[in-house]
Amino acid sequence: MTNTLSSVSPADGYAGDVTPQQAWQWVQAGQAVLVDVRSDAEREWVGQVPGAVAVAWKQWPGMAMNADFDAQMRTAVSEGARAVLLCRSGVRSIAAARRATELGITAYNILEGFEGDADAQGQRGKKGGWRYHGLPWKQG
Repeated sequence: MTNTLSSVSPADGYAGDVTPQQAWQWVQAGQAVLVDVRSDAEREWVGQVPGAVAVAWKQWPGMAMNADFDAQMRTAVSEGARAVLLCRSGVRSIAAARRATELGITAYNILEGFEGDADAQGQRGKKGGWRYHGLPWKQG
């Protein structure tokens, strides 16, 4: 495994923060499992990353906690593997990474998320994020 941990930003309660590009490099190299923690609705309506494992942190409508999160994470990430967690903007994935760490999973948050931060007009996708950086994704 290539030592790319120098590009990890330290974090409190989980393994660290990585850029979308770093996360994709790890996934391509077989060094991490990409876990999309957005709701099923977000993945369906906004887009998804091919090959990502869907384990919602919260579900729409109402953004209720996913009662099966722990079991789904344990199934998605084999023992000893590292996980990179993706949400819309990189906020929910922090909470999910902390919980995954409590479960014994080496979990990283993907900075900027899938859509990045909102711009001055309140629109996402123009200020960072997985899609903004041209990484693989599909819609529908």
